Amino acid sequence: MKRSVYDKVREDLRKKMVFLTGPRQIGKTYLSKDLQREFKGPVYLNNDDVTDIKIIRKRSWPLNAGLVILDEIHKMKGWKSFLKGTFDTKGIDQSILVTGSARLETFRQTGDSLAGRYFLHRLHPLSVKELSGMMPPYEAVSTLNRLGGFPEPFLCASEEQADRWRRQYYTDLVREDIMDFSRIGEIRAIRLLLEMLRKRVGTPLSYAGLSRDLQLAPNTVRKYVDILESLHIIFTLRPFHKNIARSLLKEPKAYFFDSGYVDADEGVRLENTVACCLLKHVQYLQDAKGEDISLHYIRTKEGKEVDFALAGKGTLTHFLEVKLSDEAASRNLRYFKQRYPEVNAVQLVHNARNEQQFDDISIVRAGDWLARLKA
Repeated sequence: MKRSVYDKVREDLRKKMVFLTGPRQIGKTYLSKDLQREFKGPVYLNNDDVTDIKIIRKRSWPLNAGLVILDEIHKMKGWKSFLKGTFDTKGIDQSILVTGSARLETFRQTGDSLAGRYFLHRLHPLSVKELSGMMPPYEAVSTLNRLGGFPEPFLCASEEQADRWRRQYYTDLVREDIMDFSRIGEIRAIRLLLEMLRKRVGTPLSYAGLSRDLQLAPNTVRKYVDILESLHIIFTLRPFHKNIARSLLKEPKAYFFDSGYVDADEGVRLENTVACCLLKHVQYLQDAKGEDISLHYIRTKEGKEVDFALAGKGTLTHFLEVKLSDEAASRNLRYFKQRYPEVNAVQLVHNARNEQQFDDISIVRAGDWLARLKA
């Protein structure tokens, strides 16, 4: 399967280094090896392989390699300085692709030695748009809700096999990746937090409430949420506010990159699947097009809320409400549309029999609308 970022990554490799990041087992290695056929004499080197480590340290790969793929390079001490030296001394016809887990994106925030030398591309789970050539949009949404969008459990098309994959996947994440961020004594608390978040998808997170449940300080809970987000287990959305500082102080909502891991009913899983598709769309436009676009939710002090809000250049463009079957326009969506008439208001209904307009609110089939996104 050709991933949605393939063409843009190939194009960017002709100009600068490319950093390809994303969750474990999301397809980064598969995509990087797929790109090898576009270059002469490509070389794939994995920093987890003993033999490859020696080649990487000495930079002893062939000088005429058209593409050098460095996987998990962020595990090497001084990796940023290493890449800076590698890029600055490479041959003019040599491209460099750096792949790694979410930690690569986290670590890039420290220091600035690589500024101007790379493009970042974030690889996401499969989406309705990406699956549009394989199955009808309605079926794609239903399958993503059931199996999640990680390639292995999705393509096996078996809930039993998906459950087996998921059990091993999260066991390994806790045992290996989370240990890199925290002490052994904190693992139990992080596991408990993860279980709580599985049941609170799509609801504003109260750090005070979570801290009481976990018997931890609120700042410690924030730290643990940051760890889960850095590892691309969850992502958080902030409420829209023109004042960014005030937005950051508001309670975020958490969603999982893996909809199959959400411990809730079908309606909540649907909201999580839509969140994944929207985030992929937004980050593709940021990474590939440089667009100033962002994803939020919107909520009043009185508790009136719409699931998602898209903004471009700091201005609201879309209100999006997600429903499993309800084709009557949401009361909250009507409320916000009346106050922001210039913003597109769309209700995404998975089981919609008909698409219709209701007082400038579009009631549409969720799958059909998501299939028209950019990624």
